[in-house]
Amino acid sequence: MASVHESLYFNPMMTNGVVHANVFGIKDWVTPYKISVLALLYEMTASKITLPERRRLNKLILPLQQGPDLTLGQFLQTVEECCPQTAYAVKLRLHEMADGELKDMEYFFSTLPTPFTAFDSEAYKTSVVGLFMRHMLLAYNKLSFSQVYKLYKSLQHYYHSHYAKPTDGQAGLPALVADDSEMDLTSTEDTVGDRIDKEELDTPLHESELRNDNAPSRGPLSQKQAEYFLARQAYLLKNDENKALKPAALQEELNNMLKFNPDFAEAHYLNYLNSMRVQDIFLSAHSLLHYFDRLILSGSEGKSNGDEGYGRSLRYAALNLASLHCRFGHYQQADLALQEAIRIAQESNDHVCLQHCLSWLYTLEQMKGSDSTVLTEDSVKMAAHFCLPYLASLGIQSLVQQGATQGKTAHKLMDALKDTDILHWKHSLSELIEISLAQTTSIWRMYGKSTMALQQAQLLLNMSSLEPVNFGVQQNNTEAFTVALCHLAELHAEQGLYSAVSEILQHLKEQFPPHSQHAKLWMLCDLKIQFERHMNEGKYLLAEPLVTAISALNKTEGLYRKAQVLKALNRSTEAYNILQRLQVHCEKTKCTEMIIRVMLSTAELHWESSGFSTALPLLLQALALARQHHLQSLASETILHLAFTQLMLGVPEQALSVLHEAIEPVLAHGAIMDKGRALLLTARCQIAAAGFKLNGQGQADLRSAVFGVDTLNEAAAYFSKLNCKERLRDVYYLQAQLHRSLGQTSQSNKSAMLFRLLDQELQSPAPPVSMRL
Repeated sequence: MASVHESLYFNPMMTNGVVHANVFGIKDWVTPYKISVLALLYEMTASKITLPERRRLNKLILPLQQGPDLTLGQFLQTVEECCPQTAYAVKLRLHEMADGELKDMEYFFSTLPTPFTAFDSEAYKTSVVGLFMRHMLLAYNKLSFSQVYKLYKSLQHYYHSHYAKPTDGQAGLPALVADDSEMDLTSTEDTVGDRIDKEELDTPLHESELRNDNAPSRGPLSQKQAEYFLARQAYLLKNDENKALKPAALQEELNNMLKFNPDFAEAHYLNYLNSMRVQDIFLSAHSLLHYFDRLILSGSEGKSNGDEGYGRSLRYAALNLASLHCRFGHYQQADLALQEAIRIAQESNDHVCLQHCLSWLYTLEQMKGSDSTVLTEDSVKMAAHFCLPYLASLGIQSLVQQGATQGKTAHKLMDALKDTDILHWKHSLSELIEISLAQTTSIWRMYGKSTMALQQAQLLLNMSSLEPVNFGVQQNNTEAFTVALCHLAELHAEQGLYSAVSEILQHLKEQFPPHSQHAKLWMLCDLKIQFERHMNEGKYLLAEPLVTAISALNKTEGLYRKAQVLKALNRSTEAYNILQRLQVHCEKTKCTEMIIRVMLSTAELHWESSGFSTALPLLLQALALARQHHLQSLASETILHLAFTQLMLGVPEQALSVLHEAIEPVLAHGAIMDKGRALLLTARCQIAAAGFKLNGQGQADLRSAVFGVDTLNEAAAYFSKLNCKERLRDVYYLQAQLHRSLGQTSQSNKSAMLFRLLDQELQSPAPPVSMRL
């Protein structure tokens, strides 16, 4: 039974059920590369090859015929990967023509088995291959003698440049290009070969499009090749940026293309997309405006839609310009462009464009830090009215994000996301399904439910995409996948699984190179993980340089971590000033999580001056804020701070009762550091409570002391996993004291020895017990 790919070669005009009646335009070129393709088709019909090899070769037919011209080395390598025997035969066939005489090339064309010269040919007249061979024969037969001679010389250069040194090939190339001539089927004049049409020279755009090699182009492309190149690169930029050309190489090719055809609108748009990859503000805006200018001047839209085509381009040009300025943070310019788009859309009564404008309007308000809930709700209602499910779903997701930051309960947010998921699956909105799962992961992380966050991230990473996959791309390079992988890296880092973290980050670096638009996410994630690891290990001097890099990506995070480093280095005054400045900024931007963290750090600074009573109001305020916004992780951390403060104020029994409220969520969802700190604090409270009751109830005191020993052992296991030597030193110190009070001399001496070894290794005095949780 013939395979699907065999039908490409044998069945008329069909490729996987798609009609290809106009695969090749009436205007094309006879080039040495196309002669190589003809030689390949000839050898496929003349030689006997296995069925798997024929199937692999048939897959190459359309890319080889429609794509840009390849060098001989690229062409032979591509064919050799499918069928080495055919590649060798093609190489011999080209060698006979290139090293022979002009009559050898003419003999090849005369003996070429086609539907017109051989009725038993396997290439049907109306198949893709049949049309291609017919096209090439007609073009070749229309050539004058001078044109045939130039084609022969071009074939010789094409063949010998593959074996010549680079200097040899460069010496003869300019003359060859300058001597190239137009071979147009629509022309009836023999003198057409004497003209050089610089807009229609057919030279390769870059090295093999089938393998992502890059090389500079040496002339313009034909219309068909240019459209193929632009369509493919735009698709790859959207779906798998790694397979697209590098930004510099793509920019060079587009500049070469626009040099010969400045009014090519699609090239300007691809230039805009490429500029966005490298955050080039000027060139992206310049290319976007040129795209719409050329689109209007081309007249194609105006012919089909009349005046409406001109106005439609104008309003969408203004809307795209507004989105561009939004991305770069130019809110004033974005607002002006958006107002212009709204005005033009209102004049044209374009409700769809107005709905897009409304969506960007509430997005702009969110970026400014304003409350855009009312605008978002209006946008959702209007999008549902005009049957625009994509915009309606985006609006609901935006409302969920705002609700999460405003302290809405989890069940309301999850119900809203569930309703949008039904809409996504109904309309096959794959991109929005991914965004919904990533958003759910972030919400569970914010609430402190690490298990649920892990589940949602894994669900996204294991989901099959609904998008059609072409060119062998992988549907895992969207922002949603980046967010999910960053969450996974942070969750593994919290559990001390740094080998798994390095594997996740390595995949992120490969999938999202530094020049890609989503690279900022994993860069910040990587820096934060490194910073926390150094802080846990007490390597403050290594953590300090990371603050500058974090600040470059996120100023708020950078300031917070700078205060942490200063506090660890006992520069309390500087740390306090930064925390106060950061709290004012976060209150303006309504960043609740950072406000709570700043309050906790400020309370720790009060501890250093033994101001435990002054820290209590701050901690109570932070606890109320965390509970109001359902931030369980931060609420548990705040309770630990409260318990420590109560312990230092001399009420360990009250501290123990408070700890019982936080210990369960910490052990269930907390990071290893939080688990170790919670258990260490619990042990200290148990020891303190036992010490106060030592004279009254000896048996109960011993039981409490034994519980304290077990708790300290568990805390030591957690700190050892993180290599947190300063915390381990505190644990061994308490263990030595506790064993001595219980009369266990050998265990006390062992703990004292471990404490001594760590104290000598750290070479820094242990901070007072009242300084740190």
